[in-house]
Amino acid sequence: MKKLKFLLTLAALVLFLAACGSEDDGASEENGSAGEGGGDGETYTVGIDTTYPPFEFEDSNGDYKGIDVDLITAIADSQGFEITLEPMDFGGIIPALQAGQLDVAIAGMSITDERKEVVDFSDPYFEAGLTLVAQQENNDIEALEDLDGKTVVVKSGTTGAKFAQDNQDEYGFEVTVLEDSPSMFQEVSNGNADVLIEDYPVIAYAIAESNLDLKIVGDRLNGDNYGIAVLKGENADLLEKINAGLQELKDSGEYDEILNTYISE
Repeated sequence: MKKLKFLLTLAALVLFLAACGSEDDGASEENGSAGEGGGDGETYTVGIDTTYPPFEFEDSNGDYKGIDVDLITAIADSQGFEITLEPMDFGGIIPALQAGQLDVAIAGMSITDERKEVVDFSDPYFEAGLTLVAQQENNDIEALEDLDGKTVVVKSGTTGAKFAQDNQDEYGFEVTVLEDSPSMFQEVSNGNADVLIEDYPVIAYAIAESNLDLKIVGDRLNGDNYGIAVLKGENADLLEKINAGLQELKDSGEYDEILNTYISE
């Protein structure tokens, strides 16, 4: 009888230990799954230029807004990664990519052959184009041919700056380079420069929203397309996700909704 009780007790103990082991294993598997799920979303640092509305700007609450900000946020949500926005001067964005301080750049950056030597671009996401901008009262300038002896102000590191420098000898104007768009607008408004060269949607938005004493003159100087950039030869998987997310936004209509939030056709 004692032997039977001993065997029954031993059997119960074995079953108890087995049950505990199963619960522990289940808990371990559950915790492991949660850990793997938490690690799925990489976090990437994204360079932006917050002096560039309607594509990037800082609102009165200190929040970053604009077409570029909304686009990259929506792409990240679509593709399951996280982003940290890093504001900086436009001219420092590509060097920051090269230095490994940024993973991505979205800053109204035109796709050019020169930039393609150091970065890989996404599919184009916006058609822009450069334009001349003068004071409202200035009726003497309508085209590049009117710039002989004039001063043209541009922003450092932009396609506008390159366009001006490439064409200054042919059209006989001087070039002044500044670090941000507001300073450039002020330089023309104050009469310290005759015209500026800026991306059409940016200056059209600035004039409409800020009542600047400026006007767009003549036809667009070119037809630039904006792209999202990563360092050349790096982050190919990330670039693939960016393109996939961008296409999803276009297919769903969210891309148009974002543009319409900031630009009225």
